[in-house]
Amino acid sequence: MSLLDPQHLLATSGLVGLFAVLFAETGLLVGFFLPGDSLLFSAGILTATSASDAAHLPLGAAMAAAAAGALAGAEVGYLIGRRAGPPLLDRPDRPRLQAGVRRAEGVLERYGYGKAVVLARFIPVVRTLMNPLAGAVGMRAGSFTLWQAAGGLVWSVGLILVGHELGARIPGIDTYLLPVIAVVVVVSLLPFAVELLRARRRSAS
Repeated sequence: MSLLDPQHLLATSGLVGLFAVLFAETGLLVGFFLPGDSLLFSAGILTATSASDAAHLPLGAAMAAAAAGALAGAEVGYLIGRRAGPPLLDRPDRPRLQAGVRRAEGVLERYGYGKAVVLARFIPVVRTLMNPLAGAVGMRAGSFTLWQAAGGLVWSVGLILVGHELGARIPGIDTYLLPVIAVVVVVSLLPFAVELLRARRRSAS
């Protein structure tokens, strides 16, 4: 359960744990249950604590570890999908995986390759499955790298900076971490909600 507890994971594994979890969540099909959003936000809060605090994380190092894990994981996920092909994602024996694949396919069909890869970063489960799906459907490697890097940097560095700012401005915010994380997850879904609303308006006109 320590993998699902961002505070415990960061306290015990630090930057290595931050990199490893983001790499697994975005690169390996088994990582869809990992807490990417809450981990990034928690890491940001820990960068705002005193340097003498045992749980403190350097801001620059935290952003570098997060970005490296998110970007490298996405590339590995893409390569897995490209080599293994559609059969890798066609698993009726794993209903949660199948549901995630359908959501990822829906985003891909609605927004096209580039925009879908960026938006997927902000949608739990979909961000795990979009990368191998992009490889399986034959998205060009150069185009994938460009778009996944853009989305990955905004997602990983952005959430750490949000956590850092709130941690610096609101003393004791870690006491209210769970409700704050819930707000962060909702905010992270806003880009997808805005795009969905725009698409519905276009289809209705």
